[in-house]
Amino acid sequence: MLWSALIFGLLGSFHCVGMCGPIAFMLPVDRKNPVKRFFQLSSYHAGRILTYSVIGLIFGVVGKSLNLFGFQQNLSIAIGVLMIAVILIPSRFLSKYSISKPIYKLVGKVKSNMGAALKKKDPATFFTIGYLNGLLPCGLVYMAVFGALASGDALQGGLYMAIFGLGTIPLMTTAIYLGNFLKGTIKQRIVKAIPVFVVIIGVLFILRGMGLGIPYISPSENVRIEKIAAQHACH
Repeated sequence: MLWSALIFGLLGSFHCVGMCGPIAFMLPVDRKNPVKRFFQLSSYHAGRILTYSVIGLIFGVVGKSLNLFGFQQNLSIAIGVLMIAVILIPSRFLSKYSISKPIYKLVGKVKSNMGAALKKKDPATFFTIGYLNGLLPCGLVYMAVFGALASGDALQGGLYMAIFGLGTIPLMTTAIYLGNFLKGTIKQRIVKAIPVFVVIIGVLFILRGMGLGIPYISPSENVRIEKIAAQHACH
């Protein structure tokens, strides 16, 4: 299911341009020196990906703990149902239970630190801004976190979120160079397509947890046991 992380990243980047675009536009990149600008942007993206990877690592550990208790398949189904529910339940109901509300103070501190980093303009500025940027609440990041949780492994969870971060790079980099270039009907169509893809991936997570014996999509429990046994044999 690692490919779903890349899809979340590519789709999430369209959302990121709207939500985190102002941060990207304010990055003090060197517009005259292409080589220096490349390393500055690489540092910024590296900071974001590091944050995502650490988050994925943490939730991968949680998923592994649940896996040890035999909840892995049920967890995959629950996450798939949750993804679909988030899309189908009217936003006015979800707004009452926004998971970002309890961390408003933390978000305020993150933004304050980002503002301070923007003023410094030293070599560590871009990495610091990227690292802090990765901590800001984002709906698509939450979806990717669900995927990391369902991975049931710390390294897989970290890799899942790292791939998600890599998927955001092309569009975020383009936004930094060209500004808000997505306008009109194209942007509206992309925004409308995002919920559809989230539902599709949610269905795939449900199928994965059901263990229907469909290769690559819904492997049976016997196949899972064989893979785990093979991994232990290698060690």
